[in-house]
Amino acid sequence: MHIDIITVLPGLLEGPFSHSILKRAEEKGLAKVEIHDLRDYGIGKQKTVDGYAFGGGAGMVMMIEPIANCIDSLKN
Repeated sequence: MHIDIITVLPGLLEGPFSHSILKRAEEKGLAKVEIHDLRDYGIGKQKTVDGYAFGGGAGMVMMIEPIANCIDSLKN
């Protein structure tokens, strides 16, 4: 089984996955987990991945371009 995780905070996930059931599955060759930094596919000099919220509510809005670029890269 191959699992790709796309995140803005890859360092936050690397620790738990290196000491968990998934780590044992990787050691046995049953699973492969890859963590991808979405900022590698960000837009512009600042590697922007978030857009502006609409409607004044709380929360973040992700831009589709970095996500689409990352998924396209993973498919190839």
